[in-house]
Amino acid sequence: MRILYLQTFPFWGSGSGTYARHLASEIGKRHKVAILAPDTRPIERAKLYTIKMPFFVSFTGHPEWPDSKLYTQLTNKEISQIHETFFNATVNAVEDFKPDVIHVHHAFPLTWTASFIRDTYKINFVTTIHGSELPTLEKDKRYRGFTYDAMFRTKRIVPNSGWTREWFLRIFKGYFHEKCRTIPGGVNIDKFVHTENGAKKVDRELNLHGKPVVVFAGKLTKYKGVEYLIAAARKIHGEVIILGDGPERERLEQKAKDMKLVNVHFVGHLGAGIAKLVPYYSRADVFVAPSVWDEPLGLVILEAMACQTPVVVTRKGGIPLAVKDGFNGFFVRPRNSSEIVEKVNRLLDNPSLRLKMGQNARKSVEIKFSWETIGRKFEYLYELYRKKEKNNNGRHNGIVSPKPAK
Repeated sequence: MRILYLQTFPFWGSGSGTYARHLASEIGKRHKVAILAPDTRPIERAKLYTIKMPFFVSFTGHPEWPDSKLYTQLTNKEISQIHETFFNATVNAVEDFKPDVIHVHHAFPLTWTASFIRDTYKINFVTTIHGSELPTLEKDKRYRGFTYDAMFRTKRIVPNSGWTREWFLRIFKGYFHEKCRTIPGGVNIDKFVHTENGAKKVDRELNLHGKPVVVFAGKLTKYKGVEYLIAAARKIHGEVIILGDGPERERLEQKAKDMKLVNVHFVGHLGAGIAKLVPYYSRADVFVAPSVWDEPLGLVILEAMACQTPVVVTRKGGIPLAVKDGFNGFFVRPRNSSEIVEKVNRLLDNPSLRLKMGQNARKSVEIKFSWETIGRKFEYLYELYRKKEKNNNGRHNGIVSPKPAK
C-alpha cells in the first residue's frame, strides 16, 4: 500500500508530532509511506513533503514555534491563508505520491483538504483525533462547519483515548459515534530504554550526583499544571527538573524564584531526537505529569514508563489507559500539591517500591503500547479503506469493497 500522512505541526515538541513520526516510520517497514508536515527534518522510511507556513499557528502553543498565534486568535483572512497553504501542499503531494489511502492527524484543518481529495481523487482518508484541537473546536465555532463535513466524509475517526472520544462526541452532539475506534499512541520500545550511561551524563551536566531526581517533560502551558509541581518542590526529597518550553515558562520561573527554591531546574526544550530525552527519563527516580485538563493520553508518560520510571500523574482524560494506581505509578488529584509531595516522596524514600513499579511500567508499555502493536491496528484500517484500482471493465479487480468494521 501507499499511505500519505498529513500532519499539522513539526515532528518534535508535541504529542501529535511524536505520534505522527513514529507511526509513519513503523508503517514504512512494510509499506510505501510519505508524510506532509511543516518540518524539514527527515523521517526514517518515509518520504517527506514540507509545508511552508505563511505564519506559525497552533492550538495551545508549540515550543518550536514560541511566537505562534493560536487558532482562536486568527482573523477570517488568516484562516483562509492557512487553508490555502494546506490545500495546495496536499494536492501537490497527492499528485506526486499517488497514495492508496490518506491518514490525517487532528480533526482540522487538514481534514478540510482531505475531504476535497476524497470527492475528487476518490482516495479515502482516516482521521486521528489527538485532543489538543478540541478546546479550539469548543471555543471557536468558525471551525465546526468544515470539520463536521470532513468527519462526515472520513472513513474512520480514531481518538487516541476513550476520554478523547467522549470529548469529541460531546462537541458534535453524539454524531459520528459509529465511526469512532480508539487507538492510543505508542512508544518505540527499542529506543526508549533505561540507560545508565545517559543517566550519568545528566548527573555531570546538572551536578546531580547522589541526589534523588523528579522530572517533568512537556509544553509549559496552564493545562500541564506544572505550577503545582513547583509549589510542591520545597517539600520534595530531591531535585525537580523541568523539561520543555512554552508560554508559561517565564511565570513558572518567577514562581520558583519568589519561593526561593534551589532544587528546581529549568532545562528548556531539548529539540529533536530521542537520544536527548532518554537520559533524563533514565535519570529520573519519578516522572510527574500534574495535568489539570483532560490529557488525551500523554506520550511523555509512556516514554518515561518505557525507561522503567514510575510515574505520579493526575487521573485526567486518557491517562488511566496506561497508569494503574499502585502498580506502575500513583494518581494524585489535580491542583493538589500536597498529594504530589506525598506520592513522590513515597517513591523517593522507598527504593524497592520504586524499582518494582518501574519494572511494571516497562512491562505495561511493552504489552499495550509498542508501535508495532499500534501500527498493525492502523494497517487493518488502511487495508479496509484503500483505493482499489479499476480494471478495463470498470470493476475493482473483482474485489468487493469491505463494509466498515464495527
